[in-house]
Formats: sequence, C-alpha cells, structure tokens
Amino acid sequence: MYGADYNTVGAYFITICTKNRRCLLSRIVGDDVLGVPSYSTDLSPLGEIANTYINQLNNFYDCLSVEKYVIMPNHIHIMLIVLGNGTPRTSSPTKQTQTVPHFVSTFKRFCNKEYGENIWQRGFHDHIIRNREDYEEHLKYILENPMHWYYDELYSEE
Repeated sequence: MYGADYNTVGAYFITICTKNRRCLLSRIVGDDVLGVPSYSTDLSPLGEIANTYINQLNNFYDCLSVEKYVIMPNHIHIMLIVLGNGTPRTSSPTKQTQTVPHFVSTFKRFCNKEYGENIWQRGFHDHIIRNREDYEEHLKYILENPMHWYYDELYSEE
C-alpha cells in the first residue's frame, strides 16, 4: 500500500504472488468427508523452501512475529505483527528501521537465491489490520483458504 507508514507497530495481512500466477508452491488436497470439507496444502519443493524462510523470519527479526500463514499453489498469505522498530538479530553494519516491505523483500531474496531464479511477482499486496474483528476475519481467511481454492480470485489450473 503506497503511502502507508510501515514503521508503525501493528498487524499486516500480506499476499505474495508467483510470477504469472504459476502454481509452483503447493497443491490443494482433500475432499468432503461425510459432507464436511477437509482441505489442506501439500507443499512442493519450492513451497518447502518458502516455508523454511517464513519460519526463519521470527528468529531473524526481534521486531516481527509471523502469526499465521498459508502457502497456496501460486500465492502466500501471511499475517505479520510488527512489534516495533528493530534490526536483524544478526550483526549488521547499518542500524536501519525494518519495515514490512523490507521483510517481504528479504524473504523473496532468500527464497530466490535457493531457487536459482526469481519466481515472485513484483511487489506484494497488503492490508493494514484495523481492529480485532478485522484481525480475526483475516486469520479465518488464512485458515480456510485451501478449502476455497477453486473459488479464489487467484485460482489457476496451471
């Protein structure tokens, strides 16, 4: 979101897409058991790498908490909590403020290095969480996203 103050403590719902919405990260598995839908994601090798780096964000930054996320076939949704201004836990020659765009950029860069190519669409989509209801609505969206994949606006059969 242009014009947003990403230095502010708060929660952010982030969506990162693959280039051309290619289904590279996972596949949706499951079915309706006794009329109750049960769907989950089965991560590809590229999805496993993304999963590793998402989990490492909590360890690398003292000012960040990854609350929930889902790795869909061609995109990732992440609920990030920015706890304050901070620097990476590793030693760094500069003391710059870490922002949401920095977190996303770092995540993509580490993944791409291991992939050997850039698989990500430029930029990312974000939503600044405004209140408790908004937070709970977006957490529910993350949890239920695999179940709604075939109706998702980012759905692709590729």
